[in-house]
Amino acid sequence: MHEMSSKNLAISVKGVSKRYRIGVNQSRNDSLATTVLDLLKSPLRNYRKYKALYDFSDLDAVDETSDILYALRDVSFDVKRGEVLGIIGKNGAGKSTLLKILSRITPPTTGEVHISGRISSLLEVGTGFHPELTGRENVYLNGTILGMRKKEVDREFDKIVDFSGVEKFLDTPVKRYSSGMRVRLAFAVAAHLEPEILIVDEVLAVGDADFQKKCLQKMEDVGKDGRTVLFVSHSMPAITRMCKRVLMLRNGSVLMDGLAHNVVSAYLKGEKGSSAFCEWAENDAPGGEVARLRAVRIRSANGEIRDAVDIRDPVAVEIEYDVLKSGYSFMPTFSLWNDEGVNVCVAVDQDKNWRQRPRPVGQYKSVGWIPGNLLAEGLYTINTTMWTIAPKRHMEYHAPDSVAFQVVDTLEGDSARGDFIGDLPGVIRPILKWTTEFEAENVLEY
Repeated sequence: MHEMSSKNLAISVKGVSKRYRIGVNQSRNDSLATTVLDLLKSPLRNYRKYKALYDFSDLDAVDETSDILYALRDVSFDVKRGEVLGIIGKNGAGKSTLLKILSRITPPTTGEVHISGRISSLLEVGTGFHPELTGRENVYLNGTILGMRKKEVDREFDKIVDFSGVEKFLDTPVKRYSSGMRVRLAFAVAAHLEPEILIVDEVLAVGDADFQKKCLQKMEDVGKDGRTVLFVSHSMPAITRMCKRVLMLRNGSVLMDGLAHNVVSAYLKGEKGSSAFCEWAENDAPGGEVARLRAVRIRSANGEIRDAVDIRDPVAVEIEYDVLKSGYSFMPTFSLWNDEGVNVCVAVDQDKNWRQRPRPVGQYKSVGWIPGNLLAEGLYTINTTMWTIAPKRHMEYHAPDSVAFQVVDTLEGDSARGDFIGDLPGVIRPILKWTTEFEAENVLEY
């Protein structure tokens, strides 16, 4: 690690790779003599084995063997001062390894990392805490590690305690804290001790919903203060609200680096090309003897399949299905769920042309429109269900998590957010009609 010369950059990562050598099981001995001999040789062998796990001098630059694991591979990016950078990727993508390298917990195998400023990291529950020390003592210990003087920690101490909500247990050893209590105190310490760079991993998921909102708001405040934030999360709404720029990792490499909404949309597409549509082959399609689901798609107002839609724009849920037997009346429905598992609504087909009318055999496409400025920003999934309602009521198919899409609030001022830039909770975010009455009075202006 080196201090940076550029005044505009907080972090610079150049060609960083992290390799591990996977240990190999030793063969079992089949005699007492060989077992005793192995015990005598074990100290030297164990030393060589340990050294070999971290020594890659026997490898060429492009050589790869079956016992080598690349946690990171040739990762490069820069982070400007005051930037809030999101880092996303599936489990095993290399996110935590990257953060540990940036936090100086482990060195890179190859490449360089340049850091400018004091780093505070929250990578796992209880990071930086000594279990035998009390919460109060650990606050001062963390401040000392960050290079702060006692009077500097004193100045922020009451804010830390108030934010964490563990005042009652402040003089209790941290080893007796629950995981949620440790996270609350750890985040409060990390965020309030004025680091130039704040690094936060997915540990906030341990806290309850109210505390998570407090943490997100605090990280927004840290970013507005001109400090740098690196935020790793599997919550795409949190990522898009917090970060203008997002880095996506896959298999230890940077797959995409760009605007948050574009990167998150690509992440949601995953391996199947898009989360916004799902199509079934005839032999795999959900359904019964009367109806069969063929496709579900999310479309924008201009007909494009979209993984992310602007909060102000209407979005179409398109359900394509086959009717296999005539003489039945159908009720296509879908339910909408947010990323917290809340059932936002259930929508039932209200097309007057087909309501309570038997449908002939054929292929159908039912489209339900969700108005703009109705849903709050966030990630939504669609469950699709088909009912017959005459001559008998029967569920023909139920396809959970058929498609997913993200509602994005671009903060341009003409959504229901108006001029407010903080966290707006809630399942919906409609634009309501407002009126203001004013009556002039003879008052003095100051």
